[in-house]
Amino acid sequence: MKVNSGEPISKPDLYVLARIIKVLKDRKKLNRTTLATSTGLAYDRLVKYLDWMSTKGFIEFDSNGEVLLTKLGAQTYDRLVDWILKYVGKVRFPKFSE
Repeated sequence: MKVNSGEPISKPDLYVLARIIKVLKDRKKLNRTTLATSTGLAYDRLVKYLDWMSTKGFIEFDSNGEVLLTKLGAQTYDRLVDWILKYVGKVRFPKFSE
């Protein structure tokens, strides 16, 4: 399911990816509007990330259009967090409304 009609993301921000995946890990599945609010992203920016993540196999959409994290997406989050902790030293995600 293609969700983006704008320019595709060529170099995604790893922290943004991690925020999206973390919310999906915690909440299981969400519609795009709730996911945008929960991650603190503008809706149009979120859908660009979702399009990119979908093509990589990190997320999928159910029959209602809700966003679900795939097993690969969950594994990617774990690797991302490990990498950030190893090379940056800390992982901080601001608290967003749910």
